[in-house]
Amino acid sequence: MPPEGRAVNFKIIVAEDEDITRKHVLNALKREGFEVVGAKDGREALERIEQERFDVLITDVKMPEMSGIELLEKVKENYYGIEVLIITGFGSIDSAVEAMKKGAYEYITKPFNLDELILKVKHIHERKNLKRENVALKAYFGMNKGVSVIARSESMREIMDTIERIKDSDCDVLLAGERGVGKSLLARIIHHTSKRQGMPFLSVNCAVLTEELLAGELFGHEKGSVTSDLKNKWGLLEIADAGTVFLDEVAEMPYGIQSRLLAALENGIVSRTGGGKPIAMNVRLLAATNKNLKDQITEGKFIEDLYYRVNGVEFLVPPLRERREDIEPLSTHFLLKHLPESAKDIGGFEKESLDLLMHYSFPGNVRELENIIERAIILEKGRLITPESLPRSIRIFQIETFCPQGIMTIDELTKSYAQRVLEAVGNNKGKAAELLGISEIDLWKILKRK
Repeated sequence: MPPEGRAVNFKIIVAEDEDITRKHVLNALKREGFEVVGAKDGREALERIEQERFDVLITDVKMPEMSGIELLEKVKENYYGIEVLIITGFGSIDSAVEAMKKGAYEYITKPFNLDELILKVKHIHERKNLKRENVALKAYFGMNKGVSVIARSESMREIMDTIERIKDSDCDVLLAGERGVGKSLLARIIHHTSKRQGMPFLSVNCAVLTEELLAGELFGHEKGSVTSDLKNKWGLLEIADAGTVFLDEVAEMPYGIQSRLLAALENGIVSRTGGGKPIAMNVRLLAATNKNLKDQITEGKFIEDLYYRVNGVEFLVPPLRERREDIEPLSTHFLLKHLPESAKDIGGFEKESLDLLMHYSFPGNVRELENIIERAIILEKGRLITPESLPRSIRIFQIETFCPQGIMTIDELTKSYAQRVLEAVGNNKGKAAELLGISEIDLWKILKRK
C-alpha cells in the first residue's frame, strides 16, 4: 500500500471495454499514487504487456477481440509475476470461479465499489513488497541458516533465538530499548519469520501524529465524519487483515486511543470513526517503546490491561555500544541496503574504516550507524568505504573509549589520541597540531614519548 506519494516500480494495466468504467478505475488508482494505463480490450492489453512490465492486470471477463479468461491464460502462461484481478457481472460468477482456477488473484463483481477494488490492489502491492523484502532480509541476515548472521553479540543472538522459537506463534510482542537501537528492524524480522510473513506489515509512529490523525490511521473513518475527507478511509487494523501492525513509540499513544485499541483487541472487532458496521479484525500486534511502561502505568499515562495485551513476549534490546560485535555485520547490511540507490560499485570497507566504527560509542545507536553508512556511500569515490568518507567527529574523537587491554595512563592516552588525530588528517602534522590546540613542537614531543 502506498501511503505516501507514488508506488514506485509498481505498474497496473486495466483492460475494460466500457469507456466510463475504465476511466473511473484509472482515475481512482491514479489518485492513490499508482502508475496505471488502460486498454479497451484484451488484445490491446496483451500488446502492452508484451512491451512493458506490469505487476497487476485488472480485466473484465467479457470483452471484444479477446475475453478476460483468454487474456488471463496467456498472461499466466508467458508472464511470471503478474497478478490478475477479474471483473465480472453479477450473473457470471461461474466465469469468476473458472478464472480463479486458472490463477486469478481474486475477482470482483459489477457493480463494484471502487474502495473495494483499491483495497485489493493495495493488498497485492503490499504482498509484493513483503516478498521482495523477505528475500532481502533472509539474504542479509542469513535466516535460511536458522540463526541471523547479523547477531554476533551474545545478547542479540539470544534475541534472535527467541524470535526463532516464537515464529509459529501469534503472540503479541513488546520491544523495549533506547531510541535507535533497531526495534523497528527487529519488528520486521519477527513478521518476516512468522506464519504471517506473506501478509501485510503496516506500521505507525504514535509520537508524530495528533490524536485525531492517529485514530484515523489505526481505525479509519466513515465519509463525512472528518471534515477534511469526503470519502471512507480504511484504517491499518482493517487493511492489515491477517498480517501485522507495528506500533512504534507506543508509550506516546494518547490515553483515549489506548482505550479504543484495547477494546478492539479484546473483542476482535474494529469500528471506524463516525460509525459504520463493526469489522472483524485479525492482526498480530508488535509494539516498541523507549520508556518504562510500568512507570507510565504508575503515572496514569498507560492502561495496565493494554500493557499486558501487547506484552505477550518482551525483548529488551541493548544499545549498540554494549554489542560492538554487531557493528560490522550491521554496517555491511546498511551498505547493501542503500547501495542500489547510488549506482556505485562499492564492495565493502577499508580496515581503518571498520576500526573507526568499532571504537565509536554511537549515542544514536543503530539508526546513527545507518545514517553514517548512507552518508559514506554518497561521499565515497572508490570501491571501498574509506575513513575520509566517515564523519569527521568519528575520525577525530574516537578515542573516547578505553583501551581493551586496560586503563591507560594520561601520557599513553594523550599520545594515542594525538596519533589518531594525526592519522585522521592524513599525517598532516600542522593540521593535527591546529586541531589539538598545540604547537607542532609540542605534538612532536608527545609522539616521541615512550
